[in-house]
Amino acid sequence: MSGLSENDCVPCRGGVPPLAKAEQERLLKELSGWAINAAGHLEKTYPHEGFLKGLEFVKRVGEMCEAQHHHGDLHLAWGGTRLEVWTHKINGLVEADFVWAAKADVLWYNET
Repeated sequence: MSGLSENDCVPCRGGVPPLAKAEQERLLKELSGWAINAAGHLEKTYPHEGFLKGLEFVKRVGEMCEAQHHHGDLHLAWGGTRLEVWTHKINGLVEADFVWAAKADVLWYNET
């Protein structure tokens, strides 16, 4: 598990630039299975059997979103849940997005 998961998401108030590509790549190396998609967002798909396991995972992630005041997009489907996160105010990535991703991993790995 990444040490990032021990941090809290610090809300972005806007007016700051997204992280430089080198910093994004450095932080990405601290995560497992996450990628930066074509839109410049962090993305990962968690496989699960059926639909109910995914629904339970989405509920836990939603609770984490509320606790961290940082909300990603949750795409639930039979057999997999895709999470996508970025900072909407700047349409880019900040450290809080990587913290959020690490926290989602902890939720997943604590249940599997």
